[in-house]
Amino acid sequence: MWALREWVGPHFASAGNELVDYSSWCNAVEGNTTFYGLPREGAVHAWAESVPAEFRFHFKLPRAITHDRRLRNTQDELREFVAVTEPLVANLGPTSVQLPASFGPDDFAVLVSFLEALPADRRWAVEVRHPAFFDGGGTERQLNDELHRLGMDRVILDSRAVFAGPRVTPAEIEAFANKPRLPVRATATGRFPTVRFIGQTDPDANPPFWEKWVPKVATWIEQGREPTVFLHTPDNVAAISLARQFYSEVAALVENLAPLPTPARVEQVDLFESLSDERS
Repeated sequence: MWALREWVGPHFASAGNELVDYSSWCNAVEGNTTFYGLPREGAVHAWAESVPAEFRFHFKLPRAITHDRRLRNTQDELREFVAVTEPLVANLGPTSVQLPASFGPDDFAVLVSFLEALPADRRWAVEVRHPAFFDGGGTERQLNDELHRLGMDRVILDSRAVFAGPRVTPAEIEAFANKPRLPVRATATGRFPTVRFIGQTDPDANPPFWEKWVPKVATWIEQGREPTVFLHTPDNVAAISLARQFYSEVAALVENLAPLPTPARVEQVDLFESLSDERS
């Protein structure tokens, strides 16, 4: 997401212009909106005009493709998704093929055929949730081998922190009940690995859980890969600040890593403080 009511004030200057403000804090976003339905053409053009050239949208394929049709007979829906998101093509990160937990080894041939038919001029990633793809055996190796052949990555979900944390707030209870609880596979099979880290409400509780990701991401960058890490919490209030904190820890290990942008809200506050100083 790029809009949260609690971000207006501490992070964003005002409501209604959230994507512009968000892109001054972070350089990528998960576009969950496309999972539930395709956006309007006007909205897509507005998004394209709201972000800098280096910003990346990581959309999900519509659930009609992945969950309802289970990757079968989806040519029309896929063409529509590609056409709708075309105005953003210069700002697209890997689009996620997020599969339901019931999509398992019996569907593997369908998955491979689907991935082989995807447009080669875009980046794609796969998020599997069936336990067989995490068994450390032949099924998992087969998946990784096919993704490596296709130059695609697994979306890596790390929900350990949320399951180790408290269940007090409604958001924490919901996260504990609904987030996938799967083994973590820190495996890059392509050039653009994606990590989805789901942490705890307390910001200070999260760095111990992500500390092993910092050198892993730094290594990927040094290998020439372009990883993306998304950090969430049950209520996401601290997510933006946590993302920048994680980035700074990686930057300390990687020489000449491009700096994050200066948040627009910080620039505005500094300006007001300067004007106040001049008047006094």
